[in-house]
Amino acid sequence: MIDLNLLRENPDAIKASQRARQADETLVDQAVAADAKARAALQNFESKRAEQNAFGKQVAAAPKDQKAALVAQAQDLAAAVKAADAEAGAAGAEFDAVLWQIENVVVEGVPTGGEDDYVVVREVGQHPSFDFEAKDHQTLGEELDIIDIARGVKISGSRFYFLKGWGARLEIALMTMALDQAAAAGFTALITPTLVRPEIMAGTGFLGQHADEIYYLPADDLYLTGTSEVALAGYHRDEIIDFEKGPKRYAGWSTCYRREAGSAGRDTTGILRVHQFNKLEMFAYIHPDEAEAEHARLLAWQEEMLQKCELPYRVIDTAAGDLGSSAARKFDVEAWVPSQQTYRELTSTSNCTTFQARRLNVRYRTETGKTAPVATLNGTLATTRWLVAIIENHQQADGSVRIPAALRPYLGGHEFIRP
Repeated sequence: MIDLNLLRENPDAIKASQRARQADETLVDQAVAADAKARAALQNFESKRAEQNAFGKQVAAAPKDQKAALVAQAQDLAAAVKAADAEAGAAGAEFDAVLWQIENVVVEGVPTGGEDDYVVVREVGQHPSFDFEAKDHQTLGEELDIIDIARGVKISGSRFYFLKGWGARLEIALMTMALDQAAAAGFTALITPTLVRPEIMAGTGFLGQHADEIYYLPADDLYLTGTSEVALAGYHRDEIIDFEKGPKRYAGWSTCYRREAGSAGRDTTGILRVHQFNKLEMFAYIHPDEAEAEHARLLAWQEEMLQKCELPYRVIDTAAGDLGSSAARKFDVEAWVPSQQTYRELTSTSNCTTFQARRLNVRYRTETGKTAPVATLNGTLATTRWLVAIIENHQQADGSVRIPAALRPYLGGHEFIRP
């Protein structure tokens, strides 16, 4: 959630952020009004409770012949306190309902606009030039017998698949290489739960405008996660983190689930947009003053992985309207996909500043001894989707796929996946 001090002292800054996101800026005025109402109601309750406490002492000290009349007054005062408490609770809930709809305040420099208003930061690598008719990853995967779409559909429906043989081994190799890189950078490996409670899902900001992307199990009141970011963000919920030895960094390996609502007709073939996939997610808890520097580090680690996979790619600075509610800034890294002759997102990294930590009550202790919310950041280091770019960019004329050199030690030294 947003900083209450910023709401009270500079609501125009939050309005500017909402405008940049193409979001509802009237929520800010509603929040300001609801905050004033909630604080007034709370003050009224505290005033009446103080009056009740003082009157209680008066009753205790009164002569017996006066107590009967005073007790009746005390009962009336108790009823007034109870009513004031209920009014304060209702006003507080009304304020929270509005406050939780306001998205994170974007950091300076984020492009304004929607999905198509991103800014290209850089392009790296050369697009492959084939002297044969290149194939898409599904065709290659089926001919190599490493991807089985038909049986995935037979078992589970559209947007499901099997990775088979070298396909399965390639994904495990990719994920393991990413995990090794994360460990070398100081990340602690976690295999995370993929079912989480509603308060954890809401705390990360995923139950807003994109809630229809999430699978929900009503009988258990649990959500299937679309990223291990959710479990990682909740890992230190209601805790005070000690930053004496530096930030807390975790690499979460999990299966992920997405409904892909609203994507009918988009990427219906292959494994680019599916309902289930594996992912290794970096997650950092850090002092807010260091968040932007950490964001740059996460991006550099992602680019290192793309380079190990020998993939041409570009980095884009995502526009405010395409950030998602929690992110204050997001960089996408998109790999070249030859069959589509365009770049497609493989990974992204987001600086969520203190937004998630405020919702999940994750704090650190300041130099004055008080507590304050930490900053949280996330970035994907490898997913099943990466196989699309690896298979297509490294295809050979004989129908084989060349394995990038950095991945070969994880695959017994093999150089090619052959028909």
